[in-house]
Amino acid sequence: MAKIYVTTAIPYVNGDPHIGHALDFLNADVFARYHRLLGDEVRFQTGTDEHGNKIFQKAGSLNLDVQDYVDKNAAAFKDFIEKLNVKSTDFIRTTDEAHQRRCQAIWEKLAPHIYASKYDGWYCSGCEGYVTDKEYAENNGVCPDHQKPYEKLSEENYYFRIADFKDEIKNKIESGELTILPEFRKKEMLKLLADSPDVSISRPKSQLTWGIEVPTDKNQVMYVWIDALSNYITVLGYPEQEISEWWPAAAQFVGKDILRFHAIIWPAMLLGLGLPLPKVLCSHGFVLADGQKMSKTIGNVVNPVDVIEKHGVEAFRYFFLRHIDSFADSDFTWEKFENSYNNELANDLGNLVQRLATMAAKNGIKQIEFTPELDKEYCKKMDNFEFSNALDYAWEKVQAINKRIDDEKPWMLAKAGETEKLNACLTSLVENLLKANQLLEPFLPGTAEKITAVFKGSGEIVPPATPLFPKN
Repeated sequence: MAKIYVTTAIPYVNGDPHIGHALDFLNADVFARYHRLLGDEVRFQTGTDEHGNKIFQKAGSLNLDVQDYVDKNAAAFKDFIEKLNVKSTDFIRTTDEAHQRRCQAIWEKLAPHIYASKYDGWYCSGCEGYVTDKEYAENNGVCPDHQKPYEKLSEENYYFRIADFKDEIKNKIESGELTILPEFRKKEMLKLLADSPDVSISRPKSQLTWGIEVPTDKNQVMYVWIDALSNYITVLGYPEQEISEWWPAAAQFVGKDILRFHAIIWPAMLLGLGLPLPKVLCSHGFVLADGQKMSKTIGNVVNPVDVIEKHGVEAFRYFFLRHIDSFADSDFTWEKFENSYNNELANDLGNLVQRLATMAAKNGIKQIEFTPELDKEYCKKMDNFEFSNALDYAWEKVQAINKRIDDEKPWMLAKAGETEKLNACLTSLVENLLKANQLLEPFLPGTAEKITAVFKGSGEIVPPATPLFPKN
């Protein structure tokens, strides 16, 4: 049994939870549940990023105390995680006193790689990030993610010397010691690493007040990187506690838009602290709406809570884990969602459970004590983080059971009085369903639990009183 640590990027709490957050949480939850199936002990971090000007300004626009504002929004994200049936073990907030204290200790440990300098260049308030002249020119002076012009800034800041670690980060990525998924992102990150300047890690209090004070300079506040990225280890107690039992993380899940920070700044910080790098950085793409990036301006944003309330969390998990590619940008439409619900969940699985349970009960088949071994091909896909492919593979098993029922026609065996063949047929079908159900468990834990309750044990098989997925 191994100890597995898995993390998600902590969402910024100046708005409501969105689909991108859900992908982080769901992918990490599938990974965590899979490893629990393997018998591993799992520690699983989620949390919220609560400092910065956007938070401060948003609270002011609502006439709210900033701490009250982040308390309210952090609670909303925690509730969202629970709605998704994501079973994390640790929830961290960057306003936690322990996190702030540990960040200051991390700053002091990184001091040999920190220097003061004047910044005179471009900045995106939406990204809360600085932009090189090259990026400014490539994007024609406008942030491609936020569609806002870059701002010109001139201020005294502290910098973290990325140059101290570039060669070592490059070697670890190229050797596979730090795996970046999908594979094509690895080349992107190596190119960005080669061009990466040293990074500003503070702002003057005159520009930013809502944050963690720099321990060596009361006139400066830590900028997002040392604060937010450190959460992955401060939640484990670092540097006050030994963390080698859990660190390095087996996998860290992030969106593609923030992979560069996790593949460059975060490894540099870890190397500066003398800590190993995470084993895998797994990035997902964007969820598009009818082929377009979701945008409040366009008005095509899909609220994940609306989806959950319409069909339940299991249907939400199913669509976003099977029909949204594990790595690439994918499209969401209500038509696609409804089709997957009715034709796959309701028909392929829900109807299968109902009719197999009915036939088994009618012909005296009992629940069975049966614990299948995990399928090797399935494990290969899961170990490669190909979650949408793994769920496809599990679904093929479900569809194969439906085909067997149609081909073998157990009702005809019953009509012909062939009891022995009938019992063998139905028992084999139940065993195959339990095998498929085990593969579904990391993705559809609630459904898997219901199927187990119907077919596994030593009692009577009782068909569900209502369909698992009622058709619209």
